[in-house]
Amino acid sequence: MLLGTTAEGPARGRRVAVTGVGVVSCCGTGIDAFWEGLLSPAPEGEHRVQDFDPAAWFGPKEARRLDRFAQFSVAAAEMARADAGDVSPDPDRGGVVFATGVGGLESLEAQSVVLQEKGPSRISPFLIPMMMPNAGAATISMRSGWHGPCETVTTACAAGTHAVAAAARLVASGRCDVVVGGGSEAAMTPLGVGAFTNMTALSAVGVSRPFDARRDGFIVAEGAAALVLEDLEHARRRGAHLYGEVLGAASTVDAHHITAPAPGGTGAATCMELALADAELEPGGVGHINAHGTSTALNDLAEAQAIAKVFGTPGPPVTSIKGVTGHALGGAGAIEAVSVVLSIEKRLIPPTAGYGEPDPEIPLDIVHGGPRRWEPGPVLSNSFGFGGHNGCLVIAPLRD
Repeated sequence: MLLGTTAEGPARGRRVAVTGVGVVSCCGTGIDAFWEGLLSPAPEGEHRVQDFDPAAWFGPKEARRLDRFAQFSVAAAEMARADAGDVSPDPDRGGVVFATGVGGLESLEAQSVVLQEKGPSRISPFLIPMMMPNAGAATISMRSGWHGPCETVTTACAAGTHAVAAAARLVASGRCDVVVGGGSEAAMTPLGVGAFTNMTALSAVGVSRPFDARRDGFIVAEGAAALVLEDLEHARRRGAHLYGEVLGAASTVDAHHITAPAPGGTGAATCMELALADAELEPGGVGHINAHGTSTALNDLAEAQAIAKVFGTPGPPVTSIKGVTGHALGGAGAIEAVSVVLSIEKRLIPPTAGYGEPDPEIPLDIVHGGPRRWEPGPVLSNSFGFGGHNGCLVIAPLRD
């Protein structure tokens, strides 16, 4: 264990296996399309999910009563449960922890127009359940029929990672045998995009370049992902496919600024150290880092400084898939957790699209130019959000 740290997550209990994954992303929906997208050039233009058809998952009435973020949530969770096979826990021992940073902004914005143009009597009676952030998790639980914990995490861009971590803890603690963890976002409305634009968070040239010297902001995106997390022995008894396991997790907050990271990435570094301690790993035991890597000047530098503090330079191979996926806010950490699982399964590290001009202040081993073959080992996956929220996961190949 690292000096001066305390454990808080999955390593202190039952082993937590990943037995199913599902993803809805602008670079591909479903495991195969998503993986192919990660190894392909970044999509041009807006990073919306172009191929999503609600009719594949809902009847017309149900689709009309769910915001797009909740539709994404259910689709990702249903794909993950199908991928996990015959996963049917005692209903009281199955749970859901799902994340979103914004929730049903599309529905709120649309009904605000109705209010202005037609008056309050014409506001949809379904607006509240459509806009509430817990609609995704609640609908997943109703679809599954599981009666265990059903919770929503809203810690901005760290939310997806925090949700997967919380789901893993429910399994590790013995409270649940199976939990669906993940995150979703669909905030690419005129209001949402306009707000990010006016705060100068978005790339002026429309290109995501994580860790590159030319980076000038992120590309806002939408999407969702889900992982089925299961007690390892429960999974083995039913002959499930085992993608790997969650070894550890951690959460901290900078307590510094509502949008800017703490100088030097101090809060992020502490979070990484805590996650490693929870996983009972030394820094040298990490084979790869899936970075938050948003392509903003301050956040990429702070994360790089944090990585260098914990691992030295150049440290393990680092990649940010946001060069392809864009930044799906509260869904990003879950989407990236799925990419980590697939990286272990495929024995390839996806490249950091958009990276081409090294920043002398970021002396890390950035994977770029194409995927890199590797012998899979523990992966540290980082997420950092507005409000100073930090979240880290350690996901690894099954040890035995």
